[in-house]
Amino acid sequence: MSVPRPARDANAPLMTAAELGECLSRLAADLAARHGSCENIALIGIQRRGALIAERLHSLMSLAPGLDIPVGSLDITLYRDDWTAGSIKPVIKKTDIPFDVDGKNLILVDDVLYTGRTVRAAMEALADFGRPGRVELLALVDRGHRELPIHPDYIGIRLETDKNDRVDVLISSLDGEDGVRLVPGR
Repeated sequence: MSVPRPARDANAPLMTAAELGECLSRLAADLAARHGSCENIALIGIQRRGALIAERLHSLMSLAPGLDIPVGSLDITLYRDDWTAGSIKPVIKKTDIPFDVDGKNLILVDDVLYTGRTVRAAMEALADFGRPGRVELLALVDRGHRELPIHPDYIGIRLETDKNDRVDVLISSLDGEDGVRLVPGR
C-alpha cells in the first residue's frame, strides 16, 4: 500500500492500532503464501522495534497448524557506520538467534526502511552467524530516500516523506500503544 505524504500536522497518524494489526496480518499471509510450508525460513528482527514486529509476525504465523517458524533478534549497534561519531553513545541491545542460520531462508524484519544503512549493518552482522541460503527483507514502512541499493521484498506501507521527517512506529509492549506516526521535520 502506498500512502502519499500526509499534511504537515505534528504526529500525523499514518496507521491506527487496528490498521497496524491488519497490516501485520497481511504481511504474515504474504510470507506464508511465498514460502508455502515455511519449512526452511526464520524471522530475524532488527533490534528494537523490528524484533518486536518479528515476534508479532511469528505469533500470527504460528496460528496456522503445523507452522513452527524460528524467530530471533539482531543488534546491529557495533556494525553501524555512524556510531563512532562523537555525539553517538552506543547502547548495545540483545542479539538472540537460537537457531543455525546456515542454509536458512532468513526474513530480516525492520520497522522503517530509510537510507538502507541499518539493513547494510544487519547484513554484515548476520555474516558473523553463518551463511544463510537467502535473505529477504520485510519493512513495515518504506519511506524512501535510499543511499544504498537495498529494496524490501515485503512492505507494509510505502510512504512519501521529506528527508528531515521522522516516522515513528509504536509497539504497545514498548510504547504503550500500537500505531505509526509521521513527525514532520523543520
